[in-house]
Amino acid sequence: MGHKTGGTTTTFQLSEERLFELPDNLQKTWLREFYQTVQSHKPHFLAVHCQEVGGKNYEASMSHVDTFVKELLSSDAMKEYSRARIYLDENYKSQEHFTALGSFYFIHESLKNVHQFDFKAKKFRKVVGKETCSETLETTPTLEKEKFPQDYFPECKWSRKGFIRTRWALADCAFDLVNIHLFHDASNLVAWEKSPSVYSGTRQKALAYVLDRITDQRFEKLPHFVFGDFNFRLDSKQVIESLCSTATLQTVRAADPNEVDKLIFRESDNDRKVVLQLEKKLFNYVNQDVFRENNGTSLLVFDKELLVFKDRLHELELSFPPSYPYSEDSSQGKQYMNTRCPAWCDRILMSPSARELVLKPENEEKSIVYDNIGPNVCMGDHKPVFLSFRITAGAGKCCQRGENIFREAPL
Repeated sequence: MGHKTGGTTTTFQLSEERLFELPDNLQKTWLREFYQTVQSHKPHFLAVHCQEVGGKNYEASMSHVDTFVKELLSSDAMKEYSRARIYLDENYKSQEHFTALGSFYFIHESLKNVHQFDFKAKKFRKVVGKETCSETLETTPTLEKEKFPQDYFPECKWSRKGFIRTRWALADCAFDLVNIHLFHDASNLVAWEKSPSVYSGTRQKALAYVLDRITDQRFEKLPHFVFGDFNFRLDSKQVIESLCSTATLQTVRAADPNEVDKLIFRESDNDRKVVLQLEKKLFNYVNQDVFRENNGTSLLVFDKELLVFKDRLHELELSFPPSYPYSEDSSQGKQYMNTRCPAWCDRILMSPSARELVLKPENEEKSIVYDNIGPNVCMGDHKPVFLSFRITAGAGKCCQRGENIFREAPL
């Protein structure tokens, strides 16, 4: 294996949803920032998880996906990555299966004997060459892909939500990587109605489903990293009550008196200045600086959706502002859109055993970085986040039945 002062650098990077719909100039900016991050951290194993492959208008945008993949594989910045596995769920005609997830894995030429698990043969295979798989992911043996059961979807309406799992072995260490996309908040007004919101409950149920699936009895239980767009939101009712604690509330109803059209929070004095206007898809707060100052840490008290999973999933300290919803104006790299309350939707989470791999004593603190990409430029509505750390050779030998994990299936 490729050693680097006694260890192998591993970087997991998360891309944002709308990448494939960005205009050419913004996609070039996105790639430039991505390549700079790769050059800065020089990972030997690089994982990139995307959601909404092809964008929300996937039928029209799938051609852009092919162009993007070719750019990644042929770029000078990635020329030292001699092996790659790219999985793109592009089968948008299959409503029952389509998740629009994309998982990209790149392996540096210096890293030897990397293996990927074959879930059908139940054995690892050595990774050689570069392969791209799309449309037929349901029958691809090196991954597990599932769309959430239909009764998990709000109002049982299909949307592109689910997960893809792959399993890898390097540095005598085996682990799972899970690309995930959970349900969003369809309405700011509904999210405000109670604490926690009904949407939070739906995400909790779906995430529990994924964790149960990847730790069931079908396969060896291994350390796992789960990263993607969790759509986690701040507790809407509580954060609004905090931001508007001295304001008075005006409720504007629709033609149907039982239906709220908008909520307007005004200062009690100061000419009754509007502090916040809330509509189904509008969150217009008077001072966005609160979400940026000190990386928005004053609002972390309202970031509660992970608490129920505190024994199953861990996260490093958040050192970047909320990752969503950023302006898509190329001149407004730090500005949020007035559509949703800014939140840390994009996360990199890990099982307790995976956290031990990341936080090994020989890992100097400076070698672990959890941050966003392109903090000062427009990267689309989601700001990508990444985790860079080192896995030391032999780190995974504590895995149960470890002697069986590395049996290699014939090519």
